[in-house]
This record gives sequence, structure tokens and C-alpha cells, in this order.
Amino acid sequence: MDGGNQTRISDFLLLGISESPEQQQVLFWMFLSMYLVTVVGNVLIILAISFDPRLHTPMYFFLANLSFTDLFFVTNTIPKMLVNLQSQNKAISYAGCLTQLYFLVSLVTLDNLILATMAYDRYVAICRPLHYVTAMSPALCMLLLTLCWLLSLLYGLTLTLFMTKVTFCGSRKIHYIFCEMYVLLRLACSNTQIIHIVLITTGIFIFLTPFGFMMISYIRIVRTILQIPSASSKYKAFSTCASHLAVVSLFYGTLCMVYLQPLQSYSMKDSVATVMYAVVTPMMNPFIYSLRNKDMHGALGRLLLGKALQKVT
Repeated sequence: MDGGNQTRISDFLLLGISESPEQQQVLFWMFLSMYLVTVVGNVLIILAISFDPRLHTPMYFFLANLSFTDLFFVTNTIPKMLVNLQSQNKAISYAGCLTQLYFLVSLVTLDNLILATMAYDRYVAICRPLHYVTAMSPALCMLLLTLCWLLSLLYGLTLTLFMTKVTFCGSRKIHYIFCEMYVLLRLACSNTQIIHIVLITTGIFIFLTPFGFMMISYIRIVRTILQIPSASSKYKAFSTCASHLAVVSLFYGTLCMVYLQPLQSYSMKDSVATVMYAVVTPMMNPFIYSLRNKDMHGALGRLLLGKALQKVT
């Protein structure tokens, strides 16, 4: 089709999960609460790590960046959704939709790569403790994080550029809470087979390769932990990995529910899984990392106590 046909749709309608006014009010307050909890939780994690010298280690450096990514991720999608739930105007411009898609793809990819980097950090800490200081030097940590950002932004840009070649000339209704890749492809009236192939092939490299790396790392970590003679030392070593494993399971579990399926079978039932990885996972990460982490408990306590004393004085 020619380029002029693409202008037939200048915007999309983000209808969300439900069009019922009563349900929309419930959804508004539910998502607003989840958004506020996510923002507060991740901001506290970032502040605690930034201001507590005890947490200036590679593990918490990557955790702070994971929290920043989650904070940026929900801010990219939820505020617009909240406005739509309270407004009669559900429209989002074509450019706005692609911008949202770009950050969505980039930040999900960044989450994935940071989790892989954190797995490497735990592997070195447990399996190569004598080499930890040199193997996870500040310069190397910054280099790894920079590579994660560059690869994520490049991947998001690549897929977004592919989407600019897609022609939309039919329905513009999106029954989801944000502009999501598969949903947009379902609305296309041009051939999307090439883009679907690109999604599968790049997804294997970008997501399954880091996931495989994490699995290999944890297999070696478990083997090393089982060789530790002291039961208390085993528990301590495993507890440093438990939070990361929980986050990885939640992240990949919800992601697989959405994307490991043919484009043709993608339907409204997947909106629940989409909400899970787009809203619930970023909200749960701060709790998972702080519930059983004594260092984080202490840092959060000192941070909140310090803020309280400042208000008193």
C-alpha cells in the first residue's frame, strides 16, 4: 500500500480493559493505588541505596537501576490510562502511541538485561568470592549498565521503526491499557509477517539468551551452595539469591504468558497477563527485594527515621 493510506488513522482509541462506567471507576482507583505504591516503593529503594554507604555495592547498584527502570516503565503507561479512565476522550495520537511503544519495548528489554547482570553478580559473589572485587569493579559495573541501556534503546528503536512501516486503515480501537506491539499488529491492514518473524528472532536473542545465561548461573550457584558444609552459611548464601529468583520468575512468567504464542491467537484474555507484567511486577519488585533483606530493612529504617527527624527539627 502507498504511504498515503497510513494517514487514514491519525490516532487510536485506548479503551482499556472495560468500557463499563462503573467498572472504569473501580479500575481507576485500583490502578491509581497500584501506581502510587509502585512509585513510593521504587523511590524508597533508590533513595535508600543512594544515601546509605553500606549499600554501595554492585548488587544494590543494579537494584537501584532496576527500580528506576520500573518507575519509568509504569510512568510511561499508567498516567495516560488513568486519564482515559476518567475522561470521555480515549484517543492517543499515532506519534504518542509509537512513543509509548518505544519506551515499553526499551524498558522491558532493560529490565531483562539488568536481571541477567544481577544474576552474574550473584554468580561471582558465591562461586568466585575471592575474585569478586576485581570481577565486579565499579568501572565494569558501569560498563555493563551502559551496554544494557544502549542495547535496550537500540532494540526499542529498531522495532518502533519497523512499526512505522505498518499501515493502519481499519479499526483504531485498542482494548488494552496501552499501545502494545501485538495489539497494534492485529489492527494492521498491511502484511505483518516480516515484523512477526523479526519479533520472534530478536526476542530469542534479547530475552531467551539472557534467561539461559541466568539459568546456567543459578545451576552453578546451587552446586556451589550445596558444597558449603555449614547449614547457616548455605541459608545465608541462598537468601542473597532468593529475591532475585522471585523477581525473575514473576517477570518471565508474565512475559511468556503474553508473547510465547502465535500472533493470530493473541486476544483479550491476554490483557490480564499484560497488566501483570506492566503493573503488578514493577509494584512487587520493591517488596520482594526488601521483605527478607536485613540490609535493605536497615537502610529504609534509617532513611525514614532521618526524614522524620528532619521534620521534627
